[in-house]
Amino acid sequence: MGESFVPIALQAARAADPNAKLYINDYNIEGTGAKSTAMVNLVKSLKASGVPIDGIGVQAHLIVGEVPTTLQANLEQFTALGVEVAITELDIRMTLPETAALREQQQKDYQTVIAACKAVSGCIGITIWDYTDKVNPI
Repeated sequence: MGESFVPIALQAARAADPNAKLYINDYNIEGTGAKSTAMVNLVKSLKASGVPIDGIGVQAHLIVGEVPTTLQANLEQFTALGVEVAITELDIRMTLPETAALREQQQKDYQTVIAACKAVSGCIGITIWDYTDKVNPI
């Protein structure tokens, strides 16, 4: 079926609730690259076809010390399409054993992601995935 289900699902969702915000939510689209470019192209195609799309959800399952340096630019690229963007599942996991240096880097990484979202006017929010590493199954 490929991507053909996407317009069908979005159109059905809009018909079911005309006031619902319609998002495509995906992983590994935090930084620029082939997958984020594919998302840009998909949203452009949907909009050109008149398919309703209100936003892009960026799952952001990240690793300590590996936040993409292109995160903010990528969020800007998405909002330039005329859609909102939200960071929907932010977690920044670390390799165990936990150390003070890893905790410090994790804190900096969360600050980097939050600052990137705050710097992009169309980034409407961040949802944290899991509260602590104590409950993180990864």
